[in-house]
Amino acid sequence: MDRCKWLAVGALAAVMMLSGCGGSASTDKSAGGPAIGPDKVIAQFLEAVRTGNDTTAAQMLTAVARRKTAELQLVVAPPGSDTASFTVGEVELSDDKKGAQVASTWTDIVEDGKPHTDTIVWILRLDAEGWRISGMGTRLFDDMAPLVLNFEDPEDMVNKQKMAEAEIARRANAQTATAAQAQKPPAGTAPSTVTK
Repeated sequence: MDRCKWLAVGALAAVMMLSGCGGSASTDKSAGGPAIGPDKVIAQFLEAVRTGNDTTAAQMLTAVARRKTAELQLVVAPPGSDTASFTVGEVELSDDKKGAQVASTWTDIVEDGKPHTDTIVWILRLDAEGWRISGMGTRLFDDMAPLVLNFEDPEDMVNKQKMAEAEIARRANAQTATAAQAQKPPAGTAPSTVTK
């Protein structure tokens, strides 16, 4: 499976799933509180995602993101995965020290049994609850700008996800057509026959 298809079907590219429950997550002030840096918040978030703990993952979002995604019954994480692992990388603080971007990788086993890694940059803001996640960015295709999802604007997030899925499908169809064309004999070539 290629990189883009993998992201669409569940890599942590924060593809959204419809949630069966309509309630919003409660906030636990101890989770990602002010004393915890943005890199630790991302580590807690990714571990919650890896283990399928949607409640803890939701607590790591900004209050606006929690409220807006709950209104649309969205969860901003793919299903948990026992085979996944992650790393948290560099932290870049904004000039006013109230915003941060945190690099990460997410590796999981794909359909062919091989590991696949996605690179994601998380966007955080320091608010009354501490560092919280407001969005993320990832590069789906090398020839396109990164896909940036704003968790505080779920309607836009859903639209961007649909556009990404359409582009992934378009490229997969083009790849399939190219492969099928390569298998056809050149025009004007008669099929070979074997005579005994």
